[in-house]
Amino acid sequence: MNTADEFLKQKHLFQLGDLPTETPNPLTAQLSEWAQRDPDHALQVLRQVDLHALNKVVALKSDLGPVFTSVADTLEGGQRVFLVGCGATGRLSMSLEFLWRQAHPGSNQVVSLMAGGDVALVHSLEGFEDFPEFGARHLRELGFAPGDLLIGPTEGGETPYVIGAIEEATRISTRKPIFLHCNTPQVLISKVERSRRVLTNPAIESHAIEIGGMGLTGSTRMQASTVLMLVIGLALEFGRDIDRAFAALESWIRFLESSPVKQLTPFILKEAETYQDGGYTLYSADEMAITAFTDTTERAPTFNLAPFDNPKHLTDRHSLTYIKIPSTVTAVEAWNKLLNRAPRPLEWSEVHPKATKAYLETFDFSRQAALFRKHILPKSQHHVFTIDSTEESLIFEFRGLEEAFAVPEGIALFRHLTLKMLLNMHSTLVFGRLNRFEGNLMTWVYPSNGKLVDRAARYTQILLRQKGFTEIKYDDIIRAQFKAKEGLSPKESIVHKTIKILLQGSSNGLVEQNGTH
Repeated sequence: MNTADEFLKQKHLFQLGDLPTETPNPLTAQLSEWAQRDPDHALQVLRQVDLHALNKVVALKSDLGPVFTSVADTLEGGQRVFLVGCGATGRLSMSLEFLWRQAHPGSNQVVSLMAGGDVALVHSLEGFEDFPEFGARHLRELGFAPGDLLIGPTEGGETPYVIGAIEEATRISTRKPIFLHCNTPQVLISKVERSRRVLTNPAIESHAIEIGGMGLTGSTRMQASTVLMLVIGLALEFGRDIDRAFAALESWIRFLESSPVKQLTPFILKEAETYQDGGYTLYSADEMAITAFTDTTERAPTFNLAPFDNPKHLTDRHSLTYIKIPSTVTAVEAWNKLLNRAPRPLEWSEVHPKATKAYLETFDFSRQAALFRKHILPKSQHHVFTIDSTEESLIFEFRGLEEAFAVPEGIALFRHLTLKMLLNMHSTLVFGRLNRFEGNLMTWVYPSNGKLVDRAARYTQILLRQKGFTEIKYDDIIRAQFKAKEGLSPKESIVHKTIKILLQGSSNGLVEQNGTH
């Protein structure tokens, strides 16, 4: 959707403000203020939101039994489990395949697919997520077969790409695909026609993991993707032994409850200071690279940052962060280490020229990344943020800081989820200190697909109402947003720029008729 008119013709497909995962969490209404004045408190509240979500999963033990049974039956029968997602759920699917391959060397029984293919792990590709037929096509191309199981995690329960793959799976396999989401089924059935098709289809097994609003409104890279990765990961780890799985989960929750997070504060302050001083950060990780990579990637659309720089396709925008896998020396080796397999890009150049293998291989996340960053930004300061791990700890080192964060021993899933939550909190508050959200609204979100266009429009509407402009129409906001997106710089918030355009529209009577300042 390149124009406002194209979006408005289909707006009913993306107006999702009534979904619980899209609503502001009352616990974090002052998150941006706390990020500035009291990051210790902000961390405590975000940990509280995480624990609330994890405990919601514990309460669903009896409901989730069929997921564990289906996964176990598939794997024991020698068939494959496919995981399909978009954005954050695509990345969690790749992480779960990574963990499976780590625990089962040489096994191809878990296969992940993401809207846009593996290139979308690096940055979002417009033109994929909003089309169900692409999800179906992707599933077929990967050889999904009778007897295979498809699991489709979608935070909202309405992602077209995932729904397309799920519906295609019903036509291919004798196993019911599993549709996992974090919203109330009744809301989805009443509000979203494509969700209604899935949730009322007896050939599809659906499970709701309702956790409410995110710590940062709509930022489903946080709690929603955590619980979805957790549930699927537990099923892959423990098979049909759901009692042992949930005993381990409850033990991990108790571990987190007793693990302080305020040690993150100095790292938050120091990384925010790095960007305020015009510097850059290079994350360095080996065994935990996939989780570190995911967090740094997802900062770009959340806070309107430049995506990772590409050595062969440089622009005048540069990513604040980059990542290197220091044990690797070539781009291909780095990709294989990152994914625990060879990349699976899509040769769909007619859909997007950057989905291809040729484009993917131009990214180099090996140890050479440090030289590349210094080459393109020779006058800037570059600081390495190292993430190492031992059996007992995750070790962070950055600009003279060093801290060990305890992790549970034994289960890799919990280690990666512990790191995921730490990095989600860390990056959110870093950019809170840089004023990249307001209250708990993602005012700098980049509207790269239909869902994000609507999300930015809703945040615009909330702030306009706070200013006293209560009657400005949704369609007018959308038109202003598409105008604002033209030439949007990394120093501009899409929401604030849209508001500025709307308020400057007083000459056509919009402000006088619909609100008072």
